[in-house]
Amino acid sequence: MNHRQLFLSHLAQTTDFPLLIEVEEAEGIYLFGAEDRKYIDLISGIGVSNVGHRHPKVLQAIQGQLDKYLHLMVYGEYVQSPQTLLAKALCDTLPDHLNNVYLVNSGSEAIEGAMKLAKRYTGRSELISCVNAYHGSSHGALSIGGNEIFKRAYRPLLPGISNIMYGAYSHLDRITEKTAAVFVETIQGEAGIRVACKEYFQALRKRCDETGTLLVLDEIQAGFGRTGKFWAFEHFEIVPDMVVCAKGMGGGMPIGAFIANQKVMAAFKNNPLLGHITTFGGHPVSAAASLATIQILQEEKLIDQVEEKANLFKKLLVHPKIKGIRNKGLMMAVEFESFEVLKPIIDRAIELGVITDWFLFCDDSMRIAPPLVITEEEIRIACKIILQAVEELS
Repeated sequence: MNHRQLFLSHLAQTTDFPLLIEVEEAEGIYLFGAEDRKYIDLISGIGVSNVGHRHPKVLQAIQGQLDKYLHLMVYGEYVQSPQTLLAKALCDTLPDHLNNVYLVNSGSEAIEGAMKLAKRYTGRSELISCVNAYHGSSHGALSIGGNEIFKRAYRPLLPGISNIMYGAYSHLDRITEKTAAVFVETIQGEAGIRVACKEYFQALRKRCDETGTLLVLDEIQAGFGRTGKFWAFEHFEIVPDMVVCAKGMGGGMPIGAFIANQKVMAAFKNNPLLGHITTFGGHPVSAAASLATIQILQEEKLIDQVEEKANLFKKLLVHPKIKGIRNKGLMMAVEFESFEVLKPIIDRAIELGVITDWFLFCDDSMRIAPPLVITEEEIRIACKIILQAVEELS
């Protein structure tokens, strides 16, 4: 059996129509497949490869850690330098209030930990999230998701959860003294790149302060430079009580975190002891890769280039079939009339060598979230191919 047959026979499938792109190597913004196929990756593995595939400094960090040790002990027991150095580097990117890091393996796990911590610290049980929010697919993360299509088959989910509209001032009074936490994607991702205004976020912060509610910002897609700031909440001049990250954090390695004040995080220490446990969270190889990723973003000034690169995409992607482009930095949604119009364009672009995608809750818009290392010339080539696909299907 060839690899494709093994894939279909033995790997669990989540649709009847996987992309079936066979990848043999990856480098920078490119994926390389069989028969000399070459693809420009404009989605970064869904917001993961912010510093590109196999960045040399990430590989060097991984190799350096491989020569020392792999897994040693469940999280939080042994002093492991990759974890401690990463935690310090993360805190250095954040306001002083956010000074304590819990490392996990993924975004969903980070959300699960943040949910538990919010309940434990406040002594409250109600959680609020936004309509069309996506926070992950595990049971708790799905419970605070905001799209019923993805939830209804798995009910009953966790109780005590309600949704508000992202950006709606009139819904803020639903946050009360019974609310443990409000979970908000700083930039709504799977809803199709929706960006609330600064005044909304400041009103949200004020309402949480008034009610003693923790404000938890999900930066799983938006963090690590994607929007032109290290953290997307920096655009809105607020400070959350917790921030959740993953995806672009690991330079291609699996890792996530939820970050809070040390006083808040201390709620896991007693009643019960070991209030949150993970075996592989903060795996030393992933932690080393993540630390290298932070250093690359800072040293190569990739974040400073985001806005200019995003503007070039917007300048070039002009066509009567394109209804508009929503974005915050290189977190972009290119809107078409419908999924029926968009899907053949995505398929044709892949055939021509450019990988894009659509959004879970917004299937009329094309996802563009390239590695931040993409060059101006590569943007021009990618846009030319997308427009070719659009024109061929007009």
